[in-house]
Amino acid sequence: MKIGMNLLLWASSVTPAHFSLFDKLKATGFDGIEVPVFSGDAAQYYAIRQAADGCGLACTAVTIATPEANPISADAAVRRAALDRIRWATEMAAILNSPILCGPFHSPLGIFSGSGATADEKKRGADVLRDAAEFAGKSGLTLALEYLNRFECYFLTTAADARALVEHVDHPHCRAMYDTFHANIEEKHPAETIRDFAGHFVHVHISENDRGTPGTGHVQWVETFRALRETGYDGWLTIEAFGRALPELAAATRVWRDFFSSPEEVYTQGFRFIRQQWDAAR
Repeated sequence: MKIGMNLLLWASSVTPAHFSLFDKLKATGFDGIEVPVFSGDAAQYYAIRQAADGCGLACTAVTIATPEANPISADAAVRRAALDRIRWATEMAAILNSPILCGPFHSPLGIFSGSGATADEKKRGADVLRDAAEFAGKSGLTLALEYLNRFECYFLTTAADARALVEHVDHPHCRAMYDTFHANIEEKHPAETIRDFAGHFVHVHISENDRGTPGTGHVQWVETFRALRETGYDGWLTIEAFGRALPELAAATRVWRDFFSSPEEVYTQGFRFIRQQWDAAR
């Protein structure tokens, strides 16, 4: 098991201004950082990787879909743009030496049709993601699709949905991920969900029910960590928390108030909490 920290707590575009943070995360005990791959160029990600390598941190990568690059769109040109965007994100993730590209890049965040996902949307999404997975596999990467809660997305909102989509894509480099925040909303029995989902997810976000410091809310943590260990999960446990520092991201994630006293609280207390819970779940 490896413990990571998602850098979206500080930035949606990581620059040299954030590199001093890497040493602090390493000193805390983190094994790696999760880098948002939303924009930028190869030079930017080479610099991030060099800085991370310099302090002994590995990288994972996270990206999203946009309305203009939507894998489930009925417009073929928009779907081609979606495939191009995922391929670009995969190339940037490869520069970071990330083993995965995770996130909700199956459909745009906060865009709703007024009904649930249709069979046509599922087919279109699977077709785009299959091509993307084939491209990712050439770099040794695996796509890790993130399902979101129904207030942020309509296309993929449960582990069962994610499992079905992965099976529809039917490619060894397309899998899913598990996020404790979304599961806390959508899954009646998270531990059972993890057991049923095992073999289909390859990445985990540790996120409190209010997006604050892990361990300070009401996520079923004991049951969650026990189920992860029982299923033999041995990948990343990456803290994902959101604050109000980035107005656009705060609006997208519905963060209207402070959930923690400081980012330092999130990553120091969060790291200790994960370590303690993981060890206790033996």
